[in-house]
Amino acid sequence: MSPSTPPPAPRCDDQPTGKPRTRGHYVKSILVGSVGNMIEWFDWFVYSTFAIYFAGQFFPSGDPTAQLLNTAAIFAVGFLARPLGGWLLGRLSDRTGRKAGLTVSVAMMSASALMIALAPNFATAGYVGAGMLVAARILQGLSVGGEYAASATYLTEVSKKGWRGLGASFQYISVTLGQLAGLLVLIVLQFFLTEEQLTGWGWRVPFAMGALGAVAVFYLRRGMHETDAYAVAETADAKDRRGTLAEVWRNRRAAMVVFALTLGGTVAYYTYTTYLTSYFVNSVGLAKAQASTISFIGLLVFLVLLPLGGYVSDRIGRRPVLIFFGVGTTIGTYPILQGMQNNPTWLTCLVLTILGLVFVVGYSSVNAVVKAELFPTSVRTVGVAIPYSLATAVFGGTAPYIALAFRDAGRESWFFVYVSICAAISLVTYVFMRETKDTDLVTETAPNQSQPRVTTS
Repeated sequence: MSPSTPPPAPRCDDQPTGKPRTRGHYVKSILVGSVGNMIEWFDWFVYSTFAIYFAGQFFPSGDPTAQLLNTAAIFAVGFLARPLGGWLLGRLSDRTGRKAGLTVSVAMMSASALMIALAPNFATAGYVGAGMLVAARILQGLSVGGEYAASATYLTEVSKKGWRGLGASFQYISVTLGQLAGLLVLIVLQFFLTEEQLTGWGWRVPFAMGALGAVAVFYLRRGMHETDAYAVAETADAKDRRGTLAEVWRNRRAAMVVFALTLGGTVAYYTYTTYLTSYFVNSVGLAKAQASTISFIGLLVFLVLLPLGGYVSDRIGRRPVLIFFGVGTTIGTYPILQGMQNNPTWLTCLVLTILGLVFVVGYSSVNAVVKAELFPTSVRTVGVAIPYSLATAVFGGTAPYIALAFRDAGRESWFFVYVSICAAISLVTYVFMRETKDTDLVTETAPNQSQPRVTTS
């Protein structure tokens, strides 16, 4: 090699110095990245999980469906803040490191969970409590908007090349663990507390737990290692270009793909993992304890299948796994949800829930890695955050509200069709998008190319 010849860029599984990483390094980095994500999403999801108990605490007494609509509307408000949070924390992550964005996001989540735990009810302070709920959900939206993209980027970049699908699948594994933890807390509280106690004060327990857990994760994340891809890009890219909207615009085709592939996935995900608990009680006619147990078992199966989906994507590609989700959800949603009402037994609802979640695995197991692989390092976090947050704000966060609105209007089956149409739109994207599994995240060389990928200008 002549003195004028630049040294080769390190491989994705090397340190910036070229020294190979150990297996223990990969495992530790993925675990550290995942546990924080789990606590964040525990705080995010216990709102909807416990809504059936606190819906009447912050609004005047009346129709239970109307009270659930009010809490669902506040749930959706959190999603509206996610694009702003994605931009702010995504920019921070791209300019100062993934560690910084992840640390700030969990601090915000701790504060928001504490606000909900302390919010007074309607009888005590009128609409003050509802106002605190809105403020807390906005703060949570800002936090999660940045958390999703930062953790997707971190887990993808920190995973060994050839195993990124499996490594990044831990994002939704940790998300699901957060949901399971929330449901487990609900089941335990249902066992030890009466209905009156749960409605009166028991629902505050998970929010207090979440606030404490987020504080612990804050200190854990302060010791995280920065990713190699970011370390290389930090010395190669001009700082004034990293994490900017101008760079996102230069990668606008990738941003549009992220929005489109998220659209159907986020609607299906929130339908089968979040809305079903209320659906079982309000529409199918199951007891609250039965609804919680079905959701818990379904999520356990979902959790086991997620790493399998990531592993399969490492072997055959991301697109086939996404197409499996698109086809299954487009065709299967109506018979699954309608079948629960036609045969409202515990076993039937459990089997149909698991079937729906099997399809959702095709999206959730690979969506983090495929989005991160679409963008260059300098704009990877904010590039994923903005279109993803917009899609979830418009479609994912509104899914429970739309479902309840259709039910209130006597047209509940229209929601089943809505979910199928959203999945079909994303399916078209999966069919025509490029395969990303062989993209080198350090040299930013796209599959089947010898030169770095070129973005639109």
